[in-house]
Amino acid sequence: MKTLSIIIPVFNEEKTIKQILNKVKQIKLPNLNKEIIVISDCSTDNTDRILSTEKNIKFIRHKKNIGKGAAVKTGLKEATGDLVIIQDADLEYDPIYYAKLLEPVLREKASVVYGTRLKNYPLKFWGKNKTVLPSHLIANKFLTLLTKILYGGNVTDMETGYKLFSKKILDEIDIKSNKFDFEAEVTAKVLKRKVSIVEVPISVTPRTYKEGKKIGWEDGISAIWTLIKYRFIN
Repeated sequence: MKTLSIIIPVFNEEKTIKQILNKVKQIKLPNLNKEIIVISDCSTDNTDRILSTEKNIKFIRHKKNIGKGAAVKTGLKEATGDLVIIQDADLEYDPIYYAKLLEPVLREKASVVYGTRLKNYPLKFWGKNKTVLPSHLIANKFLTLLTKILYGGNVTDMETGYKLFSKKILDEIDIKSNKFDFEAEVTAKVLKRKVSIVEVPISVTPRTYKEGKKIGWEDGISAIWTLIKYRFIN
Protein backbone atom coordinates (compact mmCIF):
# COMPACT_ATOMS: atom_id res chain seq x y z
CA MET A 1 0.00 0.00 0.00
CA LYS A 2 1.31 3.46 -0.91
CA THR A 3 1.89 6.17 1.70
CA LEU A 4 1.10 9.88 1.42
CA SER A 5 3.51 12.09 3.36
CA ILE A 6 1.73 15.28 4.44
CA ILE A 7 4.26 18.02 5.19
CA ILE A 8 2.94 20.87 7.32
CA PRO A 9 5.30 23.86 7.78
CA VAL A 10 4.23 25.99 10.76
CA PHE A 11 5.14 29.36 12.20
CA ASN A 12 3.03 30.89 14.97
CA GLU A 13 -0.28 29.20 14.15
CA GLU A 14 -1.62 28.55 17.66
CA LYS A 15 -5.12 29.57 16.56
CA THR A 16 -5.38 27.10 13.68
CA ILE A 17 -2.88 24.26 14.09
CA LYS A 18 -5.17 22.04 16.16
CA GLN A 19 -8.03 22.44 13.68
CA ILE A 20 -5.96 21.73 10.60
CA LEU A 21 -4.39 18.66 12.20
CA ASN A 22 -7.84 17.34 13.10
CA LYS A 23 -8.96 17.85 9.50
CA VAL A 24 -5.87 16.07 8.14
CA LYS A 25 -6.24 13.15 10.55
CA GLN A 26 -9.94 12.71 9.80
CA ILE A 27 -9.62 12.61 6.02
CA LYS A 28 -10.20 9.09 4.72
CA LEU A 29 -7.91 8.02 1.89
CA PRO A 30 -8.82 4.50 0.72
CA ASN A 31 -5.82 2.30 -0.07
CA LEU A 32 -3.37 4.92 1.20
CA ASN A 33 -1.48 5.27 4.45
CA LYS A 34 -0.92 8.75 5.87
CA GLU A 35 2.31 10.10 7.33
CA ILE A 36 1.92 13.53 8.96
CA ILE A 37 5.11 15.56 9.38
CA VAL A 38 4.87 18.94 11.13
CA ILE A 39 7.81 21.34 11.17
CA SER A 40 7.65 24.34 13.48
CA ASP A 41 9.95 27.03 12.11
CA CYS A 42 10.89 28.22 15.61
CA SER A 43 7.40 29.36 16.57
CA THR A 44 7.30 31.84 19.45
CA ASP A 45 3.65 31.44 20.49
CA ASN A 46 1.92 28.32 21.86
CA THR A 47 2.18 26.36 18.62
CA ASP A 48 4.98 24.08 19.82
CA ARG A 49 3.25 23.33 23.12
CA ILE A 50 0.12 22.29 21.24
CA LEU A 51 2.11 20.15 18.82
CA SER A 52 3.98 18.41 21.62
CA THR A 53 0.68 16.91 22.82
CA GLU A 54 -0.40 15.66 19.40
CA LYS A 55 -0.33 11.94 18.65
CA ASN A 56 0.35 10.17 15.35
CA ILE A 57 2.53 12.92 13.91
CA LYS A 58 6.25 13.49 13.41
CA PHE A 59 6.99 16.82 15.11
CA ILE A 60 10.24 18.64 14.33
CA ARG A 61 11.24 22.07 15.63
CA HIS A 62 13.76 24.40 14.00
CA LYS A 63 16.02 26.10 16.53
CA LYS A 64 15.77 29.35 14.59
CA ASN A 65 13.31 30.84 12.15
CA ILE A 66 14.46 30.20 8.58
CA GLY A 67 11.35 30.18 6.38
CA LYS A 68 8.66 28.04 4.77
CA GLY A 69 10.99 26.55 2.17
CA ALA A 70 13.45 25.46 4.85
CA ALA A 71 10.63 23.84 6.82
CA VAL A 72 9.43 21.98 3.73
CA LYS A 73 12.96 20.76 3.03
CA THR A 74 13.25 19.47 6.59
CA GLY A 75 9.97 17.64 6.09
CA LEU A 76 11.17 16.11 2.84
CA LYS A 77 14.22 14.67 4.60
CA GLU A 78 11.90 12.92 7.05
CA ALA A 79 9.29 11.82 4.51
CA THR A 80 9.12 8.10 3.75
CA GLY A 81 5.99 8.14 1.59
CA ASP A 82 5.64 7.42 -2.11
CA LEU A 83 3.72 10.69 -2.53
CA VAL A 84 4.12 14.10 -0.87
CA ILE A 85 1.66 16.94 -0.38
CA ILE A 86 2.32 20.28 1.28
CA GLN A 87 -0.36 21.50 3.68
CA ASP A 88 -0.31 25.04 5.04
CA ALA A 89 -1.02 25.30 8.75
CA ASP A 90 -3.76 27.92 8.43
CA LEU A 91 -7.30 27.12 7.32
CA GLU A 92 -7.09 28.53 3.77
CA TYR A 93 -6.69 25.07 2.21
CA ASP A 94 -9.07 22.25 3.09
CA PRO A 95 -7.84 18.62 3.10
CA ILE A 96 -11.17 17.54 1.58
CA TYR A 97 -9.38 18.16 -1.74
CA TYR A 98 -6.72 15.48 -1.15
CA ALA A 99 -8.73 12.83 -3.00
CA LYS A 100 -9.18 15.13 -5.98
CA LEU A 101 -5.46 15.91 -6.11
CA LEU A 102 -4.52 12.26 -5.70
CA GLU A 103 -6.79 10.91 -8.42
CA PRO A 104 -4.55 11.69 -11.46
CA VAL A 105 -1.50 10.26 -9.67
CA LEU A 106 -3.21 7.08 -8.52
CA ARG A 107 -4.53 6.56 -12.06
CA GLU A 108 -0.91 6.99 -13.26
CA LYS A 109 -1.88 10.01 -15.36
CA ALA A 110 0.45 12.40 -13.55
CA SER A 111 3.37 12.62 -11.14
CA VAL A 112 2.79 16.26 -10.13
CA VAL A 113 -0.62 17.79 -9.39
CA TYR A 114 -1.43 21.36 -8.36
CA GLY A 115 -4.70 22.56 -6.87
CA THR A 116 -5.58 25.68 -8.83
CA ARG A 117 -7.50 28.39 -6.98
CA LEU A 118 -7.70 30.87 -9.80
CA LYS A 119 -10.40 29.09 -11.84
CA ASN A 120 -12.87 29.59 -8.98
CA TYR A 121 -11.50 32.83 -7.56
CA PRO A 122 -12.68 35.85 -9.60
CA LEU A 123 -11.23 39.33 -9.12
CA LYS A 124 -13.86 41.62 -7.57
CA PHE A 125 -12.99 45.01 -6.08
CA TRP A 126 -16.33 45.70 -4.42
CA GLY A 127 -19.55 44.07 -3.31
CA LYS A 128 -20.44 41.41 -0.80
CA ASN A 129 -18.09 38.83 -2.33
CA LYS A 130 -15.20 41.15 -3.09
CA THR A 131 -11.78 39.55 -3.41
CA VAL A 132 -9.72 39.28 -0.23
CA LEU A 133 -6.34 40.95 -0.86
CA PRO A 134 -6.90 41.64 -4.59
CA SER A 135 -3.25 42.72 -4.94
CA HIS A 136 -2.22 39.15 -4.09
CA LEU A 137 -4.50 37.74 -6.77
CA ILE A 138 -3.08 40.13 -9.37
CA ALA A 139 0.47 39.25 -8.27
CA ASN A 140 -0.30 35.52 -8.49
CA LYS A 141 -1.67 35.94 -12.02
CA PHE A 142 1.45 37.85 -13.04
CA LEU A 143 3.79 35.22 -11.57
CA THR A 144 1.85 32.47 -13.33
CA LEU A 145 2.07 34.35 -16.63
CA LEU A 146 5.82 34.79 -16.13
CA THR A 147 6.12 31.06 -15.44
CA LYS A 148 4.38 30.26 -18.73
CA ILE A 149 6.59 32.68 -20.67
CA LEU A 150 9.81 31.30 -19.20
CA TYR A 151 9.01 27.59 -18.94
CA GLY A 152 5.95 26.87 -21.06
CA GLY A 153 3.24 24.57 -19.79
CA ASN A 154 -0.33 25.42 -18.88
CA VAL A 155 -0.08 26.14 -15.16
CA THR A 156 -2.79 28.58 -14.03
CA ASP A 157 -1.76 28.92 -10.36
CA MET A 158 1.97 28.66 -9.76
CA GLU A 159 1.73 30.01 -6.20
CA THR A 160 -0.89 27.54 -4.97
CA GLY A 161 -0.21 26.06 -1.57
CA TYR A 162 -1.57 22.68 -2.64
CA LYS A 163 1.19 20.89 -4.51
CA LEU A 164 1.26 17.09 -4.73
CA PHE A 165 4.35 15.26 -5.95
CA SER A 166 5.67 11.81 -6.52
CA LYS A 167 8.49 11.57 -3.96
CA LYS A 168 10.74 10.31 -6.75
CA ILE A 169 10.38 13.62 -8.59
CA LEU A 170 11.32 15.64 -5.50
CA ASP A 171 14.30 13.40 -4.78
CA GLU A 172 15.67 14.32 -8.19
CA ILE A 173 15.40 18.08 -7.58
CA ASP A 174 17.86 20.10 -5.50
CA ILE A 175 15.72 22.71 -3.75
CA LYS A 176 17.71 25.66 -2.45
CA SER A 177 15.03 28.19 -1.46
CA ASN A 178 14.37 28.71 2.25
CA LYS A 179 11.44 31.09 2.13
CA PHE A 180 8.24 31.50 0.11
CA ASP A 181 10.29 31.43 -3.11
CA PHE A 182 10.16 27.65 -2.67
CA GLU A 183 6.90 27.72 -4.68
CA ALA A 184 8.58 29.36 -7.66
CA GLU A 185 11.73 27.24 -7.52
CA VAL A 186 10.02 23.86 -7.33
CA THR A 187 7.65 24.80 -10.16
CA ALA A 188 10.50 26.06 -12.32
CA LYS A 189 12.60 22.94 -11.78
CA VAL A 190 9.70 20.55 -12.39
CA LEU A 191 8.82 22.27 -15.67
CA LYS A 192 12.47 22.50 -16.67
CA ARG A 193 12.63 18.71 -16.42
CA LYS A 194 9.72 18.56 -18.90
CA VAL A 195 7.44 17.07 -16.24
CA SER A 196 3.81 17.97 -16.90
CA ILE A 197 1.90 19.59 -14.05
CA VAL A 198 -1.73 18.50 -13.94
CA GLU A 199 -4.12 20.93 -12.26
CA VAL A 200 -7.42 20.30 -10.51
CA PRO A 201 -9.69 23.15 -9.39
CA ILE A 202 -10.04 23.83 -5.68
CA SER A 203 -11.63 26.54 -3.57
CA VAL A 204 -9.93 28.32 -0.68
CA THR A 205 -10.84 30.60 2.19
CA PRO A 206 -8.12 33.27 2.02
CA ARG A 207 -7.21 35.11 5.19
CA THR A 208 -6.08 38.71 5.69
CA TYR A 209 -2.92 40.03 7.33
CA LYS A 210 -4.99 40.79 10.42
CA GLU A 211 -5.95 37.11 10.53
CA GLY A 212 -2.33 36.00 10.25
CA LYS A 213 -1.31 36.01 6.57
CA LYS A 214 2.47 36.24 6.35
CA ILE A 215 3.50 36.51 2.68
CA GLY A 216 4.31 40.06 1.52
CA TRP A 217 5.32 42.11 -1.50
CA GLU A 218 9.01 41.33 -0.97
CA ASP A 219 8.19 37.63 -1.41
CA GLY A 220 6.66 38.47 -4.78
CA ILE A 221 9.87 40.18 -5.88
CA SER A 222 11.84 37.16 -4.70
CA ALA A 223 9.56 34.83 -6.69
CA ILE A 224 10.11 36.88 -9.86
CA TRP A 225 13.89 36.69 -9.43
CA THR A 226 13.71 32.96 -8.67
CA LEU A 227 11.75 32.23 -11.86
CA ILE A 228 14.20 34.23 -13.97
CA LYS A 229 17.29 32.81 -12.24
CA TYR A 230 16.39 29.13 -12.61
CA ARG A 231 15.47 29.56 -16.25
CA PHE A 232 19.18 29.91 -16.93
CA ILE A 233 20.89 27.93 -14.14
CA ASN A 234 20.23 24.57 -12.47
